[in-house]
Amino acid sequence: MERSLTHIALFAALIAILGVIPPITLAFGVPITAQSLGVMLAGTVLGARRGFLATLLFVVLVAAGLPLLAGGRGGLGVFASPTVGFVVGFPFAALVAGWVVERTSLPLGLAAGAGAVIGGIGVLYVFGLTGLAMVLDKTLGEAAFLVGAFLPGDIVKAVLAGFVTVSLARMRPGSVLSRS
Repeated sequence: MERSLTHIALFAALIAILGVIPPITLAFGVPITAQSLGVMLAGTVLGARRGFLATLLFVVLVAAGLPLLAGGRGGLGVFASPTVGFVVGFPFAALVAGWVVERTSLPLGLAAGAGAVIGGIGVLYVFGLTGLAMVLDKTLGEAAFLVGAFLPGDIVKAVLAGFVTVSLARMRPGSVLSRS
């Protein structure tokens, strides 16, 4: 139990640290950040339940007003901004990424890459597009067109999540909780 709490807190901190990398804010108000890589890793390394809890902790801390999102954003105002769907989607993206790694018999690297793509891109985009469309009063198609700029970078992050997950498993067997 204590070890799980430590892992959850560490991954919430990792997502916050990845927000320090300067974001590239697009014209419609959603920044390109490294934080989605942290969400992917939370799922692929910690597994579905712990990854969900780590990202949920991060979202709760943001809602409480801590400036943990890229660009130093935080507080309830985030939930009325174009990024609302992405922020709300973080826990569900990690949940699905972890679930894929836990439930597939693929080699760890492929499972982590697939989990990162399905959860960290697919699920996150469903939430992100929905929030973006609602806040900007756009159709889902228009929102998808706007978010298309994220896709190449997110694919790179998903591949990186697969490599990092495998590297952790090789360096410290048992550290990848999604497969233990």
